[in-house]
Amino acid sequence: MFYEQHNIDAARGFTRRYRPNLSRFGRVVEKVTRRTFKPYLPKPLWYKEPIYYMSNAVTFVPSGTPIAFPSYSQSLDYELEIGFVLNQPLRDADPNQAEDAIGAFVLLCDFSARDVQIPEMRSGFGPQKSKHFVSSLSETAVTPESVLPVWRELTGSVRINGKLVASPSAAGARYSLGEAIAHASRSEDLKAGELFGTGTLTGGSGMERGIWLRPGDRLELELPGVGRIQHDIR
Repeated sequence: MFYEQHNIDAARGFTRRYRPNLSRFGRVVEKVTRRTFKPYLPKPLWYKEPIYYMSNAVTFVPSGTPIAFPSYSQSLDYELEIGFVLNQPLRDADPNQAEDAIGAFVLLCDFSARDVQIPEMRSGFGPQKSKHFVSSLSETAVTPESVLPVWRELTGSVRINGKLVASPSAAGARYSLGEAIAHASRSEDLKAGELFGTGTLTGGSGMERGIWLRPGDRLELELPGVGRIQHDIR
């Protein structure tokens, strides 16, 4: 999770939909204090080290695959991320070594069942079923030389049924790619071919803007220079 503003805006979006009384209280607090409502901020550990979770590799699908709502959720959301793949093994790497081990970039969509995610994470574990059911990748990968120098400057697009609904930005990342990989490699073997994601770019999820996927929608995600993903939602 690289992006503080994504966390803040997604938390606001969650309370608007699921906890309207808290949402109204948060708006009052922010208006009076002119500061972000504290429950919307990432937890303190996020400011000290990269925070991540491990998803289910066998449920990844390519762009173009129809996506169904999981049977236990009514709130399917998309999350546009930059994905990066290792081309060599690592262990206890420093950030420079870690960044040098990036072999390719892809566009990544981390689908989320939002009505399941927050209760799971509040349990002290997670996320589990809110994330593991499906994720997707662009059909092509691009070289690190074309993305590494500019990845923080990239701006993407989200279209639903052909309408532009968001322009996610990679600006404002808390950590470098090398710092994130190096942290994951501490006393742990990372393998060539492992896929990492930046976490959702600011503006890259529907919950931030109150946009929720519905059966029959066509979702299109694009990040110029990285890739494109499209799915029909069932």
